[in-house]
Amino acid sequence: MNTQSIPQYDVIVVGGGFMGASSAFFMARRGLRVLLLERDKIGQYASGVNFGNVRRQGRHLKQLDLANRSRRLWDRLPKLIDDDLEFIPSGHMRICYHESQIEALETYAQAPEAKELGLEILSGDTLRRRFPYLGPEVVAGSYAPFDGHANPRLAAPAFARAAKREGATVLEHVEVKSIQKIPSGFSVFTKEGVEFRSEQLLITAGAWGERLSNQMGEPVPLYTRGPQMSVTEPLPYRFKTVIGVYSSIEEEILYFRQIPRGNIIIGGCHRSLPDMENRTAKFEPKALIYQMQQMARVVPQISNINVIRSWSGIESYLPDSLPIMGTSSTTEGLYYAFGFCGHGFQLGPGVGDVMAELIATGSTTTHIEPFSIERFTHQSLKRSA
Repeated sequence: MNTQSIPQYDVIVVGGGFMGASSAFFMARRGLRVLLLERDKIGQYASGVNFGNVRRQGRHLKQLDLANRSRRLWDRLPKLIDDDLEFIPSGHMRICYHESQIEALETYAQAPEAKELGLEILSGDTLRRRFPYLGPEVVAGSYAPFDGHANPRLAAPAFARAAKREGATVLEHVEVKSIQKIPSGFSVFTKEGVEFRSEQLLITAGAWGERLSNQMGEPVPLYTRGPQMSVTEPLPYRFKTVIGVYSSIEEEILYFRQIPRGNIIIGGCHRSLPDMENRTAKFEPKALIYQMQQMARVVPQISNINVIRSWSGIESYLPDSLPIMGTSSTTEGLYYAFGFCGHGFQLGPGVGDVMAELIATGSTTTHIEPFSIERFTHQSLKRSA
């Protein structure tokens, strides 16, 4: 093939979820020629089916620098992308059932990294006055006034549209078969035999990110799970704060939020095993049983409610619950942003902004060193030695 006929870009982004679409947008704003490739539909997988938590509290402290940068960007929506993601800074309440757990909430709130979160620990009469609907088993909670929620179904498509307005090329239903390093950068070959080339490459392929990093000699211990989500009939709009249960027992880890039109979105208590070959994940009936049992504990007066829809998706996880984000440890010009362990939604705008800064300038002002893929590639080298 005549190489002059092969489309050339500054950066190719593989994976059209929230991270990929956001990165394409911010890179295009910096004047880079960007191609975003998505195998199915933009935002179809974890990015579009998650709970929609715009939450910082409860994150690993090493993530908060990135989360704070992202939260500042959430404040600029929809002006930034000329679209509304239904972001509501409603506050987030992390509750617990045992007195012994209060110390952990207090320690987190007092950490220097959590200073911007404005956390307030509530218990006793103060808790009951502020949240009178909480059940008697709830003994305390950590209130984050600046956290909130948004609509995940809108996020990735909105950023992809904004990226196109900035000059990026966005292609759906294009599956990447292989990637090759060449002297000028990268050759990306699709399943249909089409070739694209770029100077730099960003892999944001979510649950499939490891398959591509493995091609580049950087395997990681990524595994997948299917979140379990439900939504109720419309009810009076009373529960404006997002509620999440702090527990080490999976069946107790419930979270819910109510949207202004009255529906309550419920998640947690169980995760299924996705079918990665067919790219599907099931909602399992026992998840709904667990969720209704836990809703009765948290808010007893709404235990008798009608669920109108349930769903799942495909999320990717890593053993240390931290994402892979930053430069390749083996290949110049290669970058990663995947494996956000079920809590990437709030980070979406910040990830895109940071990756654009890193790719365009060679560095970033945000602390992302703990997310380097090198932490796993070094382990692989030690095991094979």
